[in-house]
Amino acid sequence: MATYRDIQEDVRRRYGRAIKTCWIAHVTELNGLDLRPAPNRLSAAKRVNPCPPDVRPLIEDSMRRLGML
Repeated sequence: MATYRDIQEDVRRRYGRAIKTCWIAHVTELNGLDLRPAPNRLSAAKRVNPCPPDVRPLIEDSMRRLGML
């Protein structure tokens, strides 16, 4: 399974965009994959930085390419 860093590097290499790990976690959750609890997350019910709609397809494409979806 790919790591968040692998996804970040893949998106940066293919699309020239820098993405946040919280965006990857949000897309992971939206696609029904399990998340581990983050020790620095303030609230389990609320996202401080949700993934922007224009970045979601880039992350999902990278996740498919790396075998996560």
